[in-house]
Amino acid sequence: MKYGYCRVSTVSQELEVQLQALEKENCDKIYSEKFTGTKTDRPKLNEVLSLLQKGDTLVVTKLDRLARNTVEGIEIVKDLFSRGVRVHVLNVGLLEDTTMGKFFLTTLLAVAEMERNLIVERTQEGKAIAKQRDDFREGRPKKFSKKQIQHALQLLVTHSYKEVEQLTGISKSTLIRAKRATI
Repeated sequence: MKYGYCRVSTVSQELEVQLQALEKENCDKIYSEKFTGTKTDRPKLNEVLSLLQKGDTLVVTKLDRLARNTVEGIEIVKDLFSRGVRVHVLNVGLLEDTTMGKFFLTTLLAVAEMERNLIVERTQEGKAIAKQRDDFREGRPKKFSKKQIQHALQLLVTHSYKEVEQLTGISKSTLIRAKRATI
């Protein structure tokens, strides 16, 4: 049997491109999940790995969808090879249980891990530079200005939370937090 596995790291990312590629590859069963690659306990990956038997093929679009670091990737693929499972990475080809195949796998995984580490480094550098600014705030930016919140709190004197929410678009929970902060 031919099993497909695809993954994206965040809820906002889409699986569609990977799913289409796996469908085009005629996978019998496709497993997908939105789960960070930094965690080794990925439920759908664990499920598909437990089902694979001798003669089956696991298809992924890219090697970094299967593993995010070299050690984990080598362990997964080695285990699959020892069980007689073929591994097909669509942007690379069929991985082989040979000396050159193992070298190729190790190299690809090392490059994927390096790429990810570089992204993390650049993100941290950008954050360090941003922290030097006086107006830097950690986390998501505020949706409403102080002026908008103040106006909404003034409206609460003569209106209900529901009415103020309808007038301003500011949720009841935000208004309650803002009211508590002024006390």
